[in-house]
Amino acid sequence: MSAYRLQQLKGHILPDNKITAMAGSPSPLSTHVLNTAMGVPGSNMALNLYRQDPSTEAWSLIVTGTTNNDGRCPGLITQQMFTPGVYKIRFETGQYWASMGETSFYPYVEIVFTINDPGQKYHVPLLLSRFSYSTYRGS
Repeated sequence: MSAYRLQQLKGHILPDNKITAMAGSPSPLSTHVLNTAMGVPGSNMALNLYRQDPSTEAWSLIVTGTTNNDGRCPGLITQQMFTPGVYKIRFETGQYWASMGETSFYPYVEIVFTINDPGQKYHVPLLLSRFSYSTYRGS
């Protein structure tokens, strides 16, 4: 097993990292990147969260983040800022794979979704390999 994969697995199962991943104020929106090709979390992946202006359809950047050792990015948005509308998370997948010396068919992945009830919790995971990805609405 490669040293990189062992480090990823260690970061995923240690209790300290679980506490760190959940630290901070709870966000009504969460994400989790899973590298399904290697069976590890997608750690250190840059991402951006945007909201679409309903009148102009232009995207406004809300926050820029990076996934932690568990592939999560806690504290994406506060409950006060989380309003009904169309949102987009852009994951920098090309940079992620390049950092491991790999190439990827997708230079980035954008997941666009609609929030109708900001009182609910939304989870938008990204399951990723170099040549495919999938997502779903979790809670």
